[in-house]
Amino acid sequence: MRSEPPGLRRSLGVVDGIAIAASSTAATTSIGIGMGSLAATVGLQAPAILLVAFVPILGIATAYARLNRHERNMGSGYVWVGRSLGPWLGFLTGWVTLVGTLIFMAYTSAVTGSVFLQFANKAHLHSVGGLRLDPNSTALSTVVGLAVLAAVTVTAVTGVRKATRLQAWLLAFEYAVLLGFCGWAMATGAHGFAWSWLNPFTVHDGTGFAQGLVLAVFFFWGWDAAFSVTEETHDVRDAGRGGFIALFTMLALFLYGSVAFQREMSLPELLEQGPQALTYLGAKLADEPWASLPLLALLFSAVASLQSSVIPTARGLLAMGRDRTMGRVWTRVSPRYGSPALGTVLVTSISAAVALLALAIPKLNEMILAAVNSIGLVVALYYGLTALACAVRFRGMLRTAPREALRAVVAPGVSGLALLGIGCYLGRDYATMSDRFELSPDNGWFMLSVPAAILLSGLVMAAVAKYRRRSPYFVAAHGTEAGTDTVPLAATDAP
Repeated sequence: MRSEPPGLRRSLGVVDGIAIAASSTAATTSIGIGMGSLAATVGLQAPAILLVAFVPILGIATAYARLNRHERNMGSGYVWVGRSLGPWLGFLTGWVTLVGTLIFMAYTSAVTGSVFLQFANKAHLHSVGGLRLDPNSTALSTVVGLAVLAAVTVTAVTGVRKATRLQAWLLAFEYAVLLGFCGWAMATGAHGFAWSWLNPFTVHDGTGFAQGLVLAVFFFWGWDAAFSVTEETHDVRDAGRGGFIALFTMLALFLYGSVAFQREMSLPELLEQGPQALTYLGAKLADEPWASLPLLALLFSAVASLQSSVIPTARGLLAMGRDRTMGRVWTRVSPRYGSPALGTVLVTSISAAVALLALAIPKLNEMILAAVNSIGLVVALYYGLTALACAVRFRGMLRTAPREALRAVVAPGVSGLALLGIGCYLGRDYATMSDRFELSPDNGWFMLSVPAAILLSGLVMAAVAKYRRRSPYFVAAHGTEAGTDTVPLAATDAP
């Protein structure tokens, strides 16, 4: 057995992994803000498309768990794809994960600020020192959101265990509110349940199905955050257990929420409310102050999602830093807190800079919106590549252990190909939905250009890592294994 480097202390368990994965997936935010978008794409078949999307996601999760048991590494897909499919694809996997999360954090910061201001207005606080607290003000929402981002950064820096404790309490409140109001809607809704809601074949066309499927995959995005702290867990299997439990919990909540929304709201009503659907549901079912509980749950979900995005991003960069595909600055670990403190601060600073630039450069804001619209393609890409890496690595089981190969090779391989295929289909559709290029988040060519730019920048950075940094990662696709570099990382909090 390989000896651990001095200072590496594993104190996280399966519950911590669940908290990180569930917070990163942000079920309350997905249901509260995303159900309107999903309904606009697939109509009343939202429950069906969520079920269909879960099938390849389950295959992807199986691949993550298998690869993690074989090679524990906080770099996860970046490391596994690099070893199995080649370093260029491996680096791209890490890069698109990194950039996609940074964009998501910049966007979510403004959303969090807006929700915070909405809640302040609900509490009859409409101005402070002559400043009007307008939730529709992009500038003010961004500034407030960045203040929240700074606060969650402190908890992420001072120890993962402290962060997961906070996330567990936030999740408990969110889920209690979500279950309560959706249960109320289930019991009193005027629209009868229809089995056609669970029939994916009633989606109006192939393009709508593909768009809905990619959007549903985006709903599930984040469960793999549990694997970013795999080197800080007691048992190598804890990351997989946490990811699976969070994943099945998310499926139950998504189905529960989508059916409840459709029991209470008609399709035109759901489309009209859009991202305000959850708060609208609260106001429709209850009087104040109870009607504000869904808004508070949405705020808690956004805060937890921001925090859980910071943690895996900093650790992914640490893994890349110790392979020298990124700078050594990312490998610096706080001797007091045992966390990549400097990297965590840098990650949030970059997201904050992007959010502030979006205020000063209107077109950059449109680019962020386009990236959010098409981020499902990015997620499908790195999930698909990681699943294929699992199938390639364990392909020998097809001869030696055919029954085990169903889980280690067939399920991941089919799931990975399905996601990549759907991503290609949707990319082709984006290329044909607009006859010219425009700087607009609704323009197909623009939505396609954003993930293309992410991939192109990844190739440039990979070239820098290989030819300038001369990273060992590009030598026979090996790189630095977890534990072979002296990078102490502790999950315990400082006394």
